[in-house]
Amino acid sequence: MYNFSMPQFFIENGEVISRLFIALVLGMVIGAERLFVHKDAGMKTHALVSLGSALFIVISEMISLKYVHIGGFDPTRIASQIIVGIGFLGAGSIMIHGNQLRGLTTAGGLWVTAGIGMAAGFGFYNLAIISTVLVLFVFIAVNMFEKPIRKISEGVDSQ
Repeated sequence: MYNFSMPQFFIENGEVISRLFIALVLGMVIGAERLFVHKDAGMKTHALVSLGSALFIVISEMISLKYVHIGGFDPTRIASQIIVGIGFLGAGSIMIHGNQLRGLTTAGGLWVTAGIGMAAGFGFYNLAIISTVLVLFVFIAVNMFEKPIRKISEGVDSQ
């Protein structure tokens, strides 16, 4: 009979737990910024996208180790399907309001958050963290540059 203990569980699964936890936290950080600016896809959505992507990558690695002897098996197929699946999720966040498209940034944010989760799932923590910082740069700093340009553009359009 198997003697289960929590410390042993965490020791045996530490790497997987780290990958999933880092993906979760980084997704939450991106989602927190989205929540702060009153966007629909917030912390839970981004955390789940990142965590889910990491989970599928971990599963892909586990499957590839288990079935390494099977010819023609390609574990990267799961990663490519994450990208496709997130595309559908992102498309659902894009709406047309009058003559304006809304949700493009949210869709892009969800897509890159999936990539961050994939990086964490593969154990590429530095890549995941650097990408998260760059996403936050786009959401925060680029937004500050974009607002005055939009005002100038609106003034030109009305003339």
